[in-house]
Parts: sequence; C-alpha cells; structure tokens
Amino acid sequence: MKSLNSLMFIGFLSLIMCMNAFAQDNVKQVIPAASIKNIKGEKVNSATITNDGKPILLNFWATWCKPCIQELSNLSSLYDDWKEATGVKIVAVSVDDVRNSAKVAPFVNGKRWEYEVYLDENGDLKRAMNVNNVPHAFLIDGNGKVVWQHNSYAPGDEEKLYEVIKQVAAGQEVTGH
Repeated sequence: MKSLNSLMFIGFLSLIMCMNAFAQDNVKQVIPAASIKNIKGEKVNSATITNDGKPILLNFWATWCKPCIQELSNLSSLYDDWKEATGVKIVAVSVDDVRNSAKVAPFVNGKRWEYEVYLDENGDLKRAMNVNNVPHAFLIDGNGKVVWQHNSYAPGDEEKLYEVIKQVAAGQEVTGH
C-alpha cells in the first residue's frame, strides 16, 4: 500500500509540474528584479519600474553606441507627443560598465533627454532580459509584460515603434511587427 501511495504522490507531483510548465509557457516575460542605479547613483530594483498601467519603452543603450544615441535622440524629439497621445514612458538603461558610468549623467544632460535613465553597470538587468547587443528595446504593456522587442536601430524605426505603442496603449494585441 505504501508503494501505491508513493506512486500516486509522484504522479500527482508530475501532473502539477506539467501544469506549471504549461502555465509558464503562456505567461509573457515581465521586468525581472535586478539591482540597477538611477542617474544619481542610488540603487533601484528594476522590478519597481512602472507607469500606472500605461506602456513602458525600456531601451538598453550605451554612450559608445552611435545607433543607440541616434535612436534616443530621435525619440527625444517625439517623446512629448507620444506621451500625451499614449501615456508611454521611455526608460533608458545604460549598459556602460563601472569605468564608464560616470559619463552617463553628463552625456544625458548634454543631450537634454527627458527619460528616466538607469545604470546597469554590472549587466544584471541586461543578462536577465537576454540583451546581447545594443540598442535593444522592449515594449512593456500596462500589466508589466513584455509584448514586443526590437534589436538594432535604423532611421524610421520610430514610426513602426509608434504604431506598436498605440496598439498597446489601446489594449490591443501586438500584430504584424
């Protein structure tokens, strides 16, 4: 009888594990918890980045990356209009390492970017979100789930991006991008 109960218990655990794996496959990625710093150098948990139920564009970049700078500069000129129309918040995460992170604040201030800017000096958030190259952008819906991502930048990409942001802001599924 003992072995029958053991077999039933093992079967029950297997069923639970399969159901859990299935549920995880159907859940979209959320911003993982990682230790980053704000532009003032204060530690922040990345999982606390929110936007009151509105979309977030999480953009990984570096001061040495010309396409990153071009993308964020182009987005800067559109940001106020996008924010007003969709409520989107742009969050720029610098992947500059500890040696170069002191350059980030003066760089951002010089560009007059009005984004929230964070420093991922140790690459913890970058690794957690599987970012291999910059620029790499993630669009996060109002529930905190990643619904779209794009790696690299070419002039004009912001037009496609805005279409996706409008879909997400309207609560629609992201399609065709």
